[in-house]
Amino acid sequence: MRVLVAGLGNMGRSHALAYHAHPNAEIVGLVNRSDVDLPAELAGYRRFRTFEQGLALKPDLVCIATYSDSHADYAIAAMEAGADVFVEKPLASAVADAQRVVATAKRLNRKLVVGYILRHHPSWQRLIAEARGLGGPFVFRMNLNQQSTGPTWETHKALMQSTSPLVDCGVHYVDVMCQITDAPPVRVSGMGLRLSDELAPDMYNYGQLQVWFSDGSVGWYEAGWGPMMSETAFFVKDVVSPNGAVSITDGNKGASDDVDGHTKVGGILVHRPSCDQLIEMPDEPGHQALCDAEQAFMINAILQDIDLTRHMNDAVQSLAICLAADESIRTGHPIELGAAQ
Repeated sequence: MRVLVAGLGNMGRSHALAYHAHPNAEIVGLVNRSDVDLPAELAGYRRFRTFEQGLALKPDLVCIATYSDSHADYAIAAMEAGADVFVEKPLASAVADAQRVVATAKRLNRKLVVGYILRHHPSWQRLIAEARGLGGPFVFRMNLNQQSTGPTWETHKALMQSTSPLVDCGVHYVDVMCQITDAPPVRVSGMGLRLSDELAPDMYNYGQLQVWFSDGSVGWYEAGWGPMMSETAFFVKDVVSPNGAVSITDGNKGASDDVDGHTKVGGILVHRPSCDQLIEMPDEPGHQALCDAEQAFMINAILQDIDLTRHMNDAVQSLAICLAADESIRTGHPIELGAAQ
């Protein structure tokens, strides 16, 4: 199938490499607003400066890895042009826009996959299964803080022109919470702080959310970006239940700004009052292998006509939780979600 890739940052390049290697994909164009260096495998493809130029090629599949404030409009335009869509997380910058994208996919019978990379990671799948096996209600304790400097800090500042780290990274781990509990969220609160004069006055680069679920489960997630961030306890992934706990061990994590380290599990410690079990996870896939798996899933969803209703609804739900936390930070009040999910 003919593929257009829009956005050639870290994720866009990796997705393009995945399509380049896939036997059922043919890249017809790459879109980026500015000139960027590309791997040799991608250097020969046609490049365009605007999304509209690329869409004029009538691709069968469009991969959107641009900044999040363009996701909704690009995804809808691609589907209305006849393409199926893979879009990086977060799906949109507002819940209403995310719902609009999903409604378009349902109306036009297009396949829509959102880039929740942890869903394709065997170690994270095992962590979720082990936690569910303990039974709830659960306490979720999770964070991902990145001590970013140099070019990575510049990338983070560019991202924070439209999206906070709490939303950009939080959707991944809130999605993990939701997969474990299956209960709808009912209330969210948040707190955040702007720790750099290099950011807009209304943007914060450290945030934490707290979420309550209808089954009694509770969770927190925190995310921070920047050269001031601590690398102490920067990667906590912990699920506690009345029957024990499941945790990612803190070995094999590398530096806080190591992309591969953000998905690696290394080992899973399953604690029960009677005993502890350490599950080693050797030969974990790296970042590129996970992107390959995401795009293989996208193509298979098209070829096998997989029902993506739950996938799309889950993407909206995790985004709604993180955006509610953002609203809580900005208003100073908890946000009731109720039956809106």
